[in-house]
Amino acid sequence: MLPLLLASSSPYRRELLERLHLPFSWASPDIDERRLDDEPATTLVRRLARQKAEALAASHPDHLIIGSDQVAVLGEQILGKPHTFERACEQLLAASGQQVTFLTGLALLNSTTGQCQVDCVPFTVNLRELDRESVERYVAAEQPLDCAGSFKAEGLGVSLFQSTHGCDATSLIGLPLIRLVDMLLKEGVQIP
Repeated sequence: MLPLLLASSSPYRRELLERLHLPFSWASPDIDERRLDDEPATTLVRRLARQKAEALAASHPDHLIIGSDQVAVLGEQILGKPHTFERACEQLLAASGQQVTFLTGLALLNSTTGQCQVDCVPFTVNLRELDRESVERYVAAEQPLDCAGSFKAEGLGVSLFQSTHGCDATSLIGLPLIRLVDMLLKEGVQIP
């Protein structure tokens, strides 16, 4: 089996990948993650996932490289990582009582053959009606400043949900393991 490389510095993605009990290393790719003019969200996450994997191919020959990228979509608006307390509060208040769709792009690149499998896995969250005080308490407690949509589904963020819909809950955290296993099996990887 070719060694696995996760093209991400995200601790959330590393924790998810550890669930498969496969040895892997990780490295942070250096790519421009800006959205292209009028680029649909699905196209954006697929492109960035692939670019992250491809960015490490030259320095990691003979690897299976996993790239992933995620955005949250509220209506027609793409919600990125908030980076600040106030921006996180604004995102959550705008999403109050609304449906937010998380789109997670996934790529698996065989750096030996150049074969790259790419997909986008959606997951939808319906948020409860939220008030400023509860949002501020949540953001102060969990600090979701590096999370698309401003919440951590694997933590206290679940308290903001009214319901969820999707085929792979791990996609909500940033690495759709069910789809990744499909891709790995196509590459001949034996899952323990």
